[in-house]
Amino acid sequence: MLFQDARDTELASGETLFAAGEEVTGIYMVRSGRVHLQRHTTHGAQIVLQNAGPGAVVAEASAYSPMYHCDAVAAEECVVARLPKDRFLSALAGEPALAESWSALLARNVQAARLRSEIRSLPRVADRLDAWLGEGNALPERGRWQDVAAELGVTREALYRELSRRRAATSARSRS
Repeated sequence: MLFQDARDTELASGETLFAAGEEVTGIYMVRSGRVHLQRHTTHGAQIVLQNAGPGAVVAEASAYSPMYHCDAVAAEECVVARLPKDRFLSALAGEPALAESWSALLARNVQAARLRSEIRSLPRVADRLDAWLGEGNALPERGRWQDVAAELGVTREALYRELSRRRAATSARSRS
């Protein structure tokens, strides 16, 4: 495995792994926990572009860029493995099977990004949430709902209102 001998780094929840504009010197894989790749819009909203869990490479396109275009922030306590960028690219160049599996990973991630874009293009928060849940996602515990809002590209308040509306509708159905 490519990251087997990589150096591990522990991050506390909320700690930044790297920031937009920094030089790409390493490629990171999540060993445990979650890392969010995020951007801030011109209107101040935070959008989660990647929710990287165990085994996921964070900001995989950075392997081909001189600088990071997003921030990577620990969504919870996590451990990430770091490989120097040049070592990572050399491994891909020297191992055709590894390069092929990397290409397949990139293709799957493009498909996932397109799906996220499609979900975010839906006009109503209810539609976005339905589409997101329909893809096999589940709501996390209450304190993590803001992460879902960021992934859906809506405000926390809009998501909270939609969840409240659904609870009220479920409660009314159960009383009748």
